[in-house]
Amino acid sequence: MSHDGVRLRAVMRSVVFLTAGALAVPTLASCGSDDESGKPLAAQDIAPAGRDLVADGGTLRWAVDDVPETLNTFQSDADDATTRVAQAVLPAMFRLDAQGRPQRDADYLESAKVVDTEPKQVVLYKLDQQAVWSDGREIGAADFAAQWRALSGKDSAYWTARNAGYDRIEKIERGANNLEVKVTFSRPYADWKALFSPLYPKDVMGTPDAFNDGARRKLKVTAGAFSVQKVDRKDKEIVLGRNPHWWGRPAKLSQIVLAAVPLDKRAAALADGSVDLAEIDPADASRIALAGRAKGTSTPLQGATPTGKDENKNESRQKKKLSKKERKALATFLRQQDALRAFTVRRSLEPAYTQLALNGSEGPLADERVRRAVARALDRTELAKVVLKPLGLPAVPVGSHLALSGQAAYADNSGALGGQDTTEAQALLADAGWVPGGPVKDKGEKAAGSEGKKSKKSDDGAESEGGSDGQYIVGEDNKDPQDHTKKHGHGDESSKHLADGKQYDGRKVKQGGAPGAYAPKGTAAPADAKTGLLAKDGKPLALRFVLPSGTGSESLGAVADSISRMLEKVGIRTEITKVSDDSYFKDHIASGQYDLALYSWPASAFPATDARPIFAKPVPAADGSLNVEQNYTRVGTDQVDQLFDQAASTLDEDESAALVRKADARIWAAAGSIPLYQRPQLTAARRTLANAGSFGFQTPLYEDMGFLKKGATPSASPTKD
Repeated sequence: MSHDGVRLRAVMRSVVFLTAGALAVPTLASCGSDDESGKPLAAQDIAPAGRDLVADGGTLRWAVDDVPETLNTFQSDADDATTRVAQAVLPAMFRLDAQGRPQRDADYLESAKVVDTEPKQVVLYKLDQQAVWSDGREIGAADFAAQWRALSGKDSAYWTARNAGYDRIEKIERGANNLEVKVTFSRPYADWKALFSPLYPKDVMGTPDAFNDGARRKLKVTAGAFSVQKVDRKDKEIVLGRNPHWWGRPAKLSQIVLAAVPLDKRAAALADGSVDLAEIDPADASRIALAGRAKGTSTPLQGATPTGKDENKNESRQKKKLSKKERKALATFLRQQDALRAFTVRRSLEPAYTQLALNGSEGPLADERVRRAVARALDRTELAKVVLKPLGLPAVPVGSHLALSGQAAYADNSGALGGQDTTEAQALLADAGWVPGGPVKDKGEKAAGSEGKKSKKSDDGAESEGGSDGQYIVGEDNKDPQDHTKKHGHGDESSKHLADGKQYDGRKVKQGGAPGAYAPKGTAAPADAKTGLLAKDGKPLALRFVLPSGTGSESLGAVADSISRMLEKVGIRTEITKVSDDSYFKDHIASGQYDLALYSWPASAFPATDARPIFAKPVPAADGSLNVEQNYTRVGTDQVDQLFDQAASTLDEDESAALVRKADARIWAAAGSIPLYQRPQLTAARRTLANAGSFGFQTPLYEDMGFLKKGATPSASPTKD
């Protein structure tokens, strides 16, 4: 649900996979607040430095996943690199601050406010008098109007990804002078600050041809601290240079080069100097931390063969056992480790959360009692610890589907469903008719999950971890072919920290949540439920748990293992199936071929608009299929839809936030998805690089990034001079 200059459409094309691993670092303290929305759980980590400490000039090489297919953020194939370019070179009326809240960008706007609500909502933008495009033309009403017409949805010749918000505009006109833009809405729109960020010139938005093709490979006219100098698809990089027409604080860097580097190649790219800044996975973060600890010592790296004189016969014998290829690989590794001493890992939490999705369209999970039982079986604090504790990040479970701690709409609404309670989970299952030790049909018949579908191999044809058929079953004869409890064991914690800073002491939560969140009064958990798996109508309660199998998916597997063990305690068997990354979303999540799955959604500053498609009630399409938008759990209610509509049409910000929170409570009660934890954000940065790293919620200030002057050290916060 990201909205940092670019709306959700740029990130909804595919699920966001979680990566995490072991990295021994001090734990960052979480923040508490009396305000319901709280504070971000972890501060951004960008090595802030005053501009007077940053040298003028230099080139920052920044790793991206790939050269984007388009530079138009409003097209369906826009990606993170598209967003990064847009943030650096285009105007945005509002940008996000460190708490994920929209703030006026003073470089473009003197003011922006609602000046009328009757008979129509009118927003008046007063532009900075110096704001001009790189061709010298003033930014004005013509640019606003062209973007509205392109994104309104009224002209199908424009190949737009989404038109949310722009479809509510009735007209755009010049105000009292060229610096004023009046936007009149046909119906009230609470999220008006989401619009015109970024703002493209009328040259791009003015005609369908220009919109569809003109900004895919180049942006001739821009209005940011930087401009696009070159898009080099052969060398897989985009070069941004200083904009000579920029009226704001001059950019410290001469150039920013966005270089395409795959995630698994970034440690090598950092070591050979190809990049200065890169988001990395926990394994590479561990390597960099290890290299940093070895700095200035003569102690060889743990696990590495010393390179000094061969004084140890055992070491000599071990080296002789290595093949030529292995010795070469070891030498390369050691050279890289030496080079990685020049880097540090900057850590925060990404503005996105990982959830457990429950497919409510068919099978046992179509019964909301079973979904709620799954949720009540989970210890979300322990699941957060699996991923975040090794990274030194606050292991606090997420309490909202629609915002993250620190954002205006955030509140911990998990109480609408209830906390972890094995007895209550068992009672819900019993009320749904699932009993231990019931008669089970022959193994040749289908289980009660998603059609009992099984995959003998991953979708890429390769055998997966966890068994020769890409699948292992937790709860069947209490056997796990990988013995995951040894790898991911976690001790019980009597005190569980919730996302609002309060503590849950492990006692049973009092009944009083949403209707149906508890079994009917008097329903007892079966006496032998602790030991027996459940069955109904001759079918065992078995859920298909689908996971990706690619690079960086190890932590998802660890979380899935923990979830499976928690579910086994209440009598639910899970069949874990690993599939290729390419197939995971398209063939399983989007098509509904799963019972349980783990994937992530980005957070939005405008949840009334951006989150609605994710939780909208599926409706039948004309062809008889089900239109789910982005609600891949297929669980939704009319009441949630109505609350979203009310929130999007309520101009009082506090009232709108209250409606969003109420919608979130209803989403919790429906138990279609269970938020688990905020994703870790790990960024490798050259030690001399300032004002860049793990940004958290905040939109980066590209003009302030740069390399420290000799002898300078980062300050507590950057200055604006």
